[in-house]
This record gives sequence, C-alpha cells and structure tokens, in this order.
Amino acid sequence: MPARTLLTLAAAAALTAACGGDAAPTTSAAPATSAPPGAVSSAEYLAFREQPTACGAEAPEAAEAMTFDSPGDSGVTGPVEVVLHTSCGPVRLRLDPAAAPATVNSFVFLARQGYFDGTVSHRVVPGFVFQAGDPTATGRGGPGYTIPDELPAAGFSYTRGVVAMANTGAPASGGSQFFITLDDIDLAANYTVFGRVVEGLDVFDRIAALPMGPNPPDAVDSRPLETVYLERVEVVDG
Repeated sequence: MPARTLLTLAAAAALTAACGGDAAPTTSAAPATSAPPGAVSSAEYLAFREQPTACGAEAPEAAEAMTFDSPGDSGVTGPVEVVLHTSCGPVRLRLDPAAAPATVNSFVFLARQGYFDGTVSHRVVPGFVFQAGDPTATGRGGPGYTIPDELPAAGFSYTRGVVAMANTGAPASGGSQFFITLDDIDLAANYTVFGRVVEGLDVFDRIAALPMGPNPPDAVDSRPLETVYLERVEVVDG
C-alpha cells in the first residue's frame, strides 16, 4: 500500500515534518451511495460526498478518476497564475517555474486536464496547513507518476500563504498532493515550494473555522466535517 502523503504534527505541539504512515482517515460511516461510471470511487471520497458542503455551497459533480504515465509539457516558461475555486471562495496562486519547473509544469498539466475538479481537501490543520490534491481523499492518492524534488534552500521560511508539495518523506515522492500554509510555521525545507497565495487568504480563515473530526495520525482533529471541494482549478495566466 502506498505511504500516506502528509505532514504530521509532533507531540507537545511542536511542528515538524515526518514520513507518512499507512493509516487512512477515519470516516463516520460507510458511504451509502456509489460513484457514477468513471468517477472516483474510494470509500473516503464517497464519505466526503455524503457530508454537507462547506460554506453553504453546492457540491460539484464528482471527480473523474484519472491516471497518467507522466505529465505532458505545459509550455510554462514564466510565472503563471491559477485560481482554486473552492466551496468557500476563490483563491489565486502565483506559481514560480524558476523555483520549481517540474512541479509547476505538472501542476498546470493536471489542472488543464481537470484532474483536481470535484476533489476535496482531506486534511486541514488550523494554524498549520490546508492539504488537497488527492482525488481519493485517502492521503495516498496521486496521478500515477511522481516528480523530482525541487527543494528550497536550507533555512527557508514557510510563511503564511506558501504553496508546496506534500510527500511521503521518501525522495521524489511528490505527485499531485499539495499544501498551503495557514500561518508562519516551523518546518524543515523538505517540501518543494512552487508558489504563493496572492489573493484569497481569507478563504482559508473560513475553511480553518469549519468543524473538524479525527484524522489519524494527526494529533489534532483535521478532517473537515463539512466538505471543502476544489470545484475547479483554473489556469488564468500562462
């Protein structure tokens, strides 16, 4: 079974990066509905589909199951802007291919394929990170390929609004899961940084205020009990 792709909270409230384990998020009940043909069908994703949608929004169409052997060439040569259309509002990101060319290329490729559309945020740790990009909502999903690490310099500061890739702790284990920092956090430079939020940080304040439930191995509740969808991810410049 693939290692779960995440960041973990250490005991005693210290924030550290760690390798993910195989534990899956807990869900309140087995889903009563089935996925339409071609849609993501994991039990975890279907359980999120049965919850109320966050921020009074309507649930989008179910995410389509997709896998790829490798990312195509997105033709990105300079900074590119992307809008995350979430259940709680739009968030604009500016991606930096100069810092992480392979990562930005992959993210733009997946966005243009509609890979993220209808997926959920399976993990929100208030004051720490918003994590998304896993269509299965298990913490173990990915696009079928991995990309190389493009790590920042030692001592890099993961300040509020940084956009970075999640990984399992193993080298070159990033795929499609990404996180956005909700505060200035103390984190080793073990995660590829490929952009920053330029508009919409207030959206994450609303998301962080949602009720959360248990989500092992996190020491704090981090599973949104109202589902936050990425309704679509739109490449608007680049």
